[in-house]
Amino acid sequence: MNGGGSEEAAVAAAPVPLEWKFAQVFGERTAGEEVQEVDIISSIEFDRTGDHLATGDRGGRVVLFERTYTRDHDGNRRDLEKMDFPITRHPEFRYKTEFQSHEPEFDYLKSLEIEEKINKIRWCQSANGALFLLSTNDKTIKFWKVHEKKVKKICDMNVDPAKAAGNGPVVGPSIPTSSKPYTANGGCLDKSLGLSNDFSFPPGGVPSLRLPVVLTSNEMSLVPRCRRIYAHAHDYHINSISNNSDGETFISADDLRINLWNLEISNQSFNIVDVKPANMEDLTEVITSAEFHPTHCHMLAYSSSRGSIRLVDMRQSALCDSHSKLFEEQEVPGSRSFFTEIIASISDIKFAKDGRYILSRDYMTLKLWDINMDSGPVSTFQVHEYLRPKLCDLYENDSIFDKFECCLSGDGLRVATGSYSNLFRVFGCSSEGSTDATTLEASKNPMRRQVQTPSRPSRSLGTLSRGFRRGADSSGVDTNGNAFDFTTKLLHLAWHPTENSLACAASNSLYMYYA
Repeated sequence: MNGGGSEEAAVAAAPVPLEWKFAQVFGERTAGEEVQEVDIISSIEFDRTGDHLATGDRGGRVVLFERTYTRDHDGNRRDLEKMDFPITRHPEFRYKTEFQSHEPEFDYLKSLEIEEKINKIRWCQSANGALFLLSTNDKTIKFWKVHEKKVKKICDMNVDPAKAAGNGPVVGPSIPTSSKPYTANGGCLDKSLGLSNDFSFPPGGVPSLRLPVVLTSNEMSLVPRCRRIYAHAHDYHINSISNNSDGETFISADDLRINLWNLEISNQSFNIVDVKPANMEDLTEVITSAEFHPTHCHMLAYSSSRGSIRLVDMRQSALCDSHSKLFEEQEVPGSRSFFTEIIASISDIKFAKDGRYILSRDYMTLKLWDINMDSGPVSTFQVHEYLRPKLCDLYENDSIFDKFECCLSGDGLRVATGSYSNLFRVFGCSSEGSTDATTLEASKNPMRRQVQTPSRPSRSLGTLSRGFRRGADSSGVDTNGNAFDFTTKLLHLAWHPTENSLACAASNSLYMYYA
C-alpha cells in the first residue's frame, strides 16, 4: 500500500523551476473564426509510453497523434539511434488517424437524448503493433482497436480508362482500394469505383475478357475497429473510466455507482460501489471521479461532491461501499457559506505514477494527498482564490460548476491544472514549500500573460492552521493582473508520462508545450 519510496523522495526534493516553451499546435483558430460546438475538445490522454496521444471532441470523434523522433528525417526510432544526428529535444507529434467513436442516440424509454460527446478516453495495453483504447460518452463505453492493414489493389481490368467513353471515371489497371471510403463491413461508399452509366462498349464488343485480380501491396493503411460495446449499465451519466493494471478489467463510474467490467465481456458488469440511498431525498453526495491504483489491481479511489476521497480495497468485500481510507480536509470554523459545498466538490483525481500520492482538483484549489496520511493534504495549491469575491456571479452564469482536470508529471515533482482565459498553472511539489508556480496561456506565446508571482509555501500536515492563502482581491483581474474571461476556459490537459511536456485543449485547438 505504500507504493514505493521514489515518489516520496521526489516530493521531498525542491524542484528546479522550468522555463516552458511552445512546441506545436493542432487546429489553431484564425482571428475571428467561429468555432463549431462539435469541434471542441472534451478529452485528452497520453498512452503509457508517451508515443501516442488521443483526443476526443463533442462531435463524438477520436483523433490519434503519434510521436515523431526527428524533424527532417524519416524512419523508426531503432534505425535513427544508429545514425549520427540527434533526435529532437522535445516531443513532437503528427496526426495519425481519426474515427467516429460515438453517434447521437435517443433513449425512447426515458425520452432522453444522448449526445455523442466523448467524456473520457483511456489507453489500454497494446499488442502485436495494434493500439487499443476505451472511449465513453454519457451512457455507452466502446473498446477500439486501431491497427495497420495492407492495402489491396485491383489489377488487370478489361477497360483502358484513357479510351473509356462517358462522363464518369473508370477503374484503371491498378487502383488502390485504401483511398476510397468504406463501411464497417467492407462495402465501398464511393460510387465512382465502377463504370459510368453513360459508358458504352465499342462496336463488336471487347475482344477478350479478363477477370480482375486483387493484389496485396506493401502499402499500409490504419483501420479502426470497434471490438466491444459496453452499454445499458448506467442510469446516470458516466463521468469516469479507468483501466486496471491487470490489463483485463476496467471500471466505469456515474453519479451513484461504480461498475467493474472485463474487457472481453460486454454484456455483464459487477456493481462494486453503490451510494444510492433508499430514498433519494436522503442523497447528500454523488461520485464525481474514479480511478484505479496504477500498480495495485485491487485498489481504487473515488471522489465525491462533498470534497472527500475514498480509497477502496476490493479484497475486503464484493460490494465496496465501505472504504478502507477516507481523505478529506476539515472545514475551517466560521468559513462556511452558501458556496462552501459547491466549491468543495472534487472534479478530478489522479494517482501519481507509483500510486503513493493522489492529486485532486476542486473549484478553488489543487490538493496533494499521501495515501498513508489521511489527516489532511500534504500540499494545497491555490488556483482560483482571486475568484472568491466573484462567486455570486460565477453561480449566476453556472461557471462555478465547471469541471477542471488535473495532472502530475511522471517524476511527481510538479502538478498542473487549467483555469479561465485559456490559462493553465504549473506548481512544484516539495515538503518544504513550493517555489515553482507558473501561469501560462494556451497560445504560441505561453509566457505572454506571465508575471512573476511570489513563492507560496504549501501546507504541510504538521501545521495546525489550515487557512486559505489569499490571492488578489480584485474582482476584475486574476493573480497576474489580467482581466479574466469566463467564456474561454482550459478544462482538459495531460502531462507526458516521462518528459516535461504538456498537452492542453483550448476550445478546438490542441496546444503542446515543453520545458
